Amino acid sequence: MEPNKKFKLVSAKKTRYLLPNILTLGGVCLGISSIKFSIDGNFSLAVTLILLAAILDALDGRVARLIKGTSDFGKELDSLTDFVSFGIAPVLILYFWELNTYGKFGWAIALIYSVCCVLRLARFNLTKIESDQSWKNNFFEGVPSPAGGLLILTPLIYELSGFALNLDIKNFTPFFTILIALLLVSKIPTLSLKKISISSKTTIFLLLSAGVIFIALLFYTFETLLIFSVIYLISIPISFIIYKNQEKKYATKVSDDDHEDIL
Repeated sequence: MEPNKKFKLVSAKKTRYLLPNILTLGGVCLGISSIKFSIDGNFSLAVTLILLAAILDALDGRVARLIKGTSDFGKELDSLTDFVSFGIAPVLILYFWELNTYGKFGWAIALIYSVCCVLRLARFNLTKIESDQSWKNNFFEGVPSPAGGLLILTPLIYELSGFALNLDIKNFTPFFTILIALLLVSKIPTLSLKKISISSKTTIFLLLSAGVIFIALLFYTFETLLIFSVIYLISIPISFIIYKNQEKKYATKVSDDDHEDIL
């Protein structure tokens, strides 16, 4: 009599690849759902779903590296998910909210943003950093797509927030969207913080900060998002300065090493 064989979706050796990919697929479901809610006019929920998709996007890669579940399949899936959740969904939310009032021009802006996002993702997948330039791992080339997806929603987030600054921000929406689209495909370095080492002494403060941010997002979602969007935009020129300083130090080190080899 043959022993019973248990049904297995994947082999035991590959189960660690499931969790990161499940998180990634959850992100694309959130992105697509946000489009549905924006069509219904529920823009607050649509923006919230994009935020949750961005959180899942930040987690899936880290979880994959933590449990050693990285794979080429996961990398490609992540890029496709990013395009849907941050290249299509946010700009459609913006289109149903305001850009549709501009007719063909509004739709052209939506297309420009999506094209810039897919170009940015394609370039990111092909980017390879030399081992002697590991410091570049702390920078993105251009604004990453999750950040871009949230940034273009800033005018809508402002309207949903409780801030009353008497700004008619809707008039700036088309120009702001184009600006973020250009930042996506630009070569301006922006901080990634992926390889930043954290001292054990500062762990408690990091956890405290994460808790405060979580509480702020829970009770003051749109106000907190708006503040972080402004902070991120301010950080871009700061990132550029830091990058140039690191580049100068690297060039000096290479020059010194070449000089020693000649001697």
